[in-house]
Amino acid sequence: MQAPPLTRASLLVRIQDPHDAEAWRQFFDLYAPVVYGFARKRGLQDADAADLMQDVLRSVAGAAGRLNYDPAKGTFRGWLFTVTRNKIYNLLDKQRRQTRGSGDSGAHRQLNEVPAPEDDQKDWDRDYERRRFAWAADRIRDEFQENTWQAFWLTAVDGQSAKDAGSKLKMTPGAIYVAKSRVIARLREEIETMSDN
Repeated sequence: MQAPPLTRASLLVRIQDPHDAEAWRQFFDLYAPVVYGFARKRGLQDADAADLMQDVLRSVAGAAGRLNYDPAKGTFRGWLFTVTRNKIYNLLDKQRRQTRGSGDSGAHRQLNEVPAPEDDQKDWDRDYERRRFAWAADRIRDEFQENTWQAFWLTAVDGQSAKDAGSKLKMTPGAIYVAKSRVIARLREEIETMSDN
């Protein structure tokens, strides 16, 4: 499996300027859902996950001026993963110390559903990839006619055959393949704009 692309170094430079609202919006759009989703999957309630997400983003904002991006020392995404994971573990540890366990089967089942720490990085990377796809899809969606987009979505996302998608959209399977290819090529271009390889 190919490693996910690195966070765009230019974005990391731009967020060092607290007044660069566009850079911070891009950063937020990309990473806030990943941090929030990761926290929710670790058992945090909605409000706790939202608070943790804000805490992580405050940490990034506080450290942004001191960021000296050096890929040899590791990826920014890896650093952000570590910050997020540590804040989650600290919060869960604090909650455990404050609340006495009930010992009931529901509590036991919930503890067993928390993923092992070695799975954390895989989950983080998968969530990041999904968020990149959603971000890029949202940005390019209006560049395509509805039938072209639906041909892509039905086949690439929903997993339908070109024949079935063609029947729904009144397009030939060949036209479905062409539409899907056009959208995928444009998605790759858009994703490249947010990555350094």
